[in-house]
Amino acid sequence: MTDDTSRGPGHVPPHDLSTLITRVQQAGRRHDTVSLEAILDTVGRRSFAPFLLIAGLITLAPVIGDIPGVPTLMAGLVVLTAAQLLLGRKHFWLPRFLLERRVSRARFQRVTGWMERPARWVDRWLRARLVWLTRAPAHLAVALTCLLIGLAMPPMELVPFSANGGGLALTLFGLALLAEDGLMALAAYLLTGTTLALVVIGLA
Repeated sequence: MTDDTSRGPGHVPPHDLSTLITRVQQAGRRHDTVSLEAILDTVGRRSFAPFLLIAGLITLAPVIGDIPGVPTLMAGLVVLTAAQLLLGRKHFWLPRFLLERRVSRARFQRVTGWMERPARWVDRWLRARLVWLTRAPAHLAVALTCLLIGLAMPPMELVPFSANGGGLALTLFGLALLAEDGLMALAAYLLTGTTLALVVIGLA
């Protein structure tokens, strides 16, 4: 995974979920709304893990993730970044219409505040283990799997709770890359397979 240390300490990728949430809470703090661009700028644009975590957490988040179309919007973020990672790009490009999507600051603060306690609990379980499942070249398998999840997200919105499964899988992959936790990656692979199977059954 690449990092963004050349742009200063504020752009060093976070290494646990609590740090990520604390950092994104600072996004666009002088405005009444928060854009996706402001959120991504707080975590840097050269690390795949924060992209996955942000997409996964927004999909899972109450209030925001339940808005129709939001899971598919986050899937677009994942598809674009995963494809660019597979193509060997070092800095991720996203279209302006995606970066300019906004949510009210009050709603954003409410959701991120709700995530703080679960984040601290999750961080206690994260540790570097089976790191070969998260480091190059294994991170390409993660990117490919996340690409498949992103492509499957629109039909997931038609099958109850499957979009939540996809969002959770993206979150687990993001955590795995963030902490180099291969066990978390294995759990994400298992959840991905289960979720995609349920989608196929649900649409059959």
